[in-house]
Amino acid sequence: MISAAKSFRSLMLPLLPVVVLVGCQAADRAGDEGEPSVAFEQYTIDQFLETTAVFGGSFSPDESKILVSSNETGIFNAYAIPVDGSDPTQLTNSTTESIRVAGYFPDDERFAYMADEGGNELDHVYVHELDGTVTDITPGEGLKAWFAGWAYDDESFLIASNERDNRFFDIYEVSVDGYQRSLIYQDDTGYQFGGMSRDERYLAFTKPRTTSDSDIYLYDRETEEMRHLTPHEGDVSNSPQDFSPAGTSLYYTTDEGSEFSYLAKMDLATGESESVLQPEWDVWFAYFSDSGDHMVVGINEDARTNIRMFAMPGMVEIELPETALDITSVSIAPSDARMAFYASSGRSPSNLYVRELPGGEPAQLTNTLSPEIEPANLVEPEVVRFASYDGVEIPGLLYKPIQARPDNPVPAVVMVHGGPGGQSRIGYSGLTQYLVNHGYAVYAINNRGSTGYGKTFYKMDDRKHGEADLDDCVASKQMLIDTGWIDPERIGIMGGSYGGYMVLAALTFRPEEFSAGVDIFGISNWHRTVTNIPPWWESFRDALEQEMGDFDDEEFFKAKSPLFHAENIVRPLMVLQGANDPRVLKVESDEIVEAVRANGVPVEYVLFEDEGHGFRKKENQLEAYRKIREFLDLYLREVPVAEPVEAGTAESE
Repeated sequence: MISAAKSFRSLMLPLLPVVVLVGCQAADRAGDEGEPSVAFEQYTIDQFLETTAVFGGSFSPDESKILVSSNETGIFNAYAIPVDGSDPTQLTNSTTESIRVAGYFPDDERFAYMADEGGNELDHVYVHELDGTVTDITPGEGLKAWFAGWAYDDESFLIASNERDNRFFDIYEVSVDGYQRSLIYQDDTGYQFGGMSRDERYLAFTKPRTTSDSDIYLYDRETEEMRHLTPHEGDVSNSPQDFSPAGTSLYYTTDEGSEFSYLAKMDLATGESESVLQPEWDVWFAYFSDSGDHMVVGINEDARTNIRMFAMPGMVEIELPETALDITSVSIAPSDARMAFYASSGRSPSNLYVRELPGGEPAQLTNTLSPEIEPANLVEPEVVRFASYDGVEIPGLLYKPIQARPDNPVPAVVMVHGGPGGQSRIGYSGLTQYLVNHGYAVYAINNRGSTGYGKTFYKMDDRKHGEADLDDCVASKQMLIDTGWIDPERIGIMGGSYGGYMVLAALTFRPEEFSAGVDIFGISNWHRTVTNIPPWWESFRDALEQEMGDFDDEEFFKAKSPLFHAENIVRPLMVLQGANDPRVLKVESDEIVEAVRANGVPVEYVLFEDEGHGFRKKENQLEAYRKIREFLDLYLREVPVAEPVEAGTAESE
């Protein structure tokens, strides 16, 4: 019986943005105009990068320790953190590839993890044996695999692999002794696996039609029949979450008849559904504990994670620990005797806590913020909304530097998230705090098309990328100017992936609006990108085409691709790229840099040979973030200020 909860719980925490800084430079701290100034600390990028990122939450069989991934060594490795608060034990010693833990084995302290090579996203599933040796459960070249959950009988686990056909992921069951595996579902359609019932009879899948319309299918292993569970009209997004412990019902999220996704339950025998939990925001995830006695639900509440926990059956809500931080994820031990959880805020990176159940006091197991940084010198974001060019209300997170005031206006950066369809969320970002600490206001915009604000808002930029969403970014400038403490002549734009495209689009199609742009692995040629998506995105191909545009319409994509209009760029540009990026190919950055340099415009290009779509290694983060601030200091400050440049691993041209 495969646990969707077990699978989700151990993998639910994404790789967190890392960085933090500190120095001993005093500066004036002021509140509103007229208030006296006080001293505050400004920190170096090196100090910021002494902060540690941690994720994962698998209890050991005896529940005495928790398995996590931590980048304390500069790259993510596996650690065991004792629940009694004693020192962690480092379990792996990778110096090149990030180790992303999946979980301990049910009856011993072997553990499964995933890793790729240089950020190429071709993950394999590995087992770290008791003697420290490593077994590749998914050997082979050019394949991608992922860990999909533990069986409730403790005899096996599931993996998904595209080794047979790189477009589709087949589901295999692997024995815990000997690692013999058997194919339990061969996918030739493009389903996305969503879990297996505890009796191992049913497999749940999602089939996306568009980014706003998806269905749930149920595969019966006894009858070998695939059943469509959610027929509907119009755009409805459905996603399986977990089977009931008895295997008679499926809990799932749906936005049928609603702007937001809510939690529903379907009786598998009758097909009848009922609403279980319907807040004013999207239900993001839901899963049962191993015993089935608890359910954990995550709600995406105005860019903040709201965790709710229930005793089952009956969904009697359990009070979570009171904390000044946001609880972002919960793991419940197999015995139900204790829970682990992560908590963070805008100025506090994620820390791991443990709490005895039902109502013990939480104990903090990690202290991830650099010891040289005083949290009072960092800034909590404020949710700020503004009316865009057409009156649509646009939300975002505004970080106000301590030193900003009307008589000391500061430069600002509009920060655009990835996607399309991502969201800027409340949580710790070292890069953001570094810039804010050094006097840059940051507005992390959730332009139309962002997740979390209802399906109407989400679809507002479909086939209008680089137009409607870009104009939201431009319109945000007036909101920033109206604060009275931002210099209207010193507003830049920065973003990664889709956000990087928005940077290039801003400098190309609204060339006079922003003073400078920082593009982090952004798309410059949409037609090349959409026609070269990784093969394992096949199940999402049609949905992506519905949102972005007809992949065969080259002229449509050329019209919105900055590369073909690069002669319009007149403002300074910085480009950062990972050489192994399978999503946004290196050529995207190579060509836009060459084209803009032909304009005689200042361009800085930073290339990381050992990174993919995102910079995981601390040494590369240090190089990237240092250079970003130096670039912004040069083009957004009245008087250039830059830290000394140290040799790094980046190739800067």
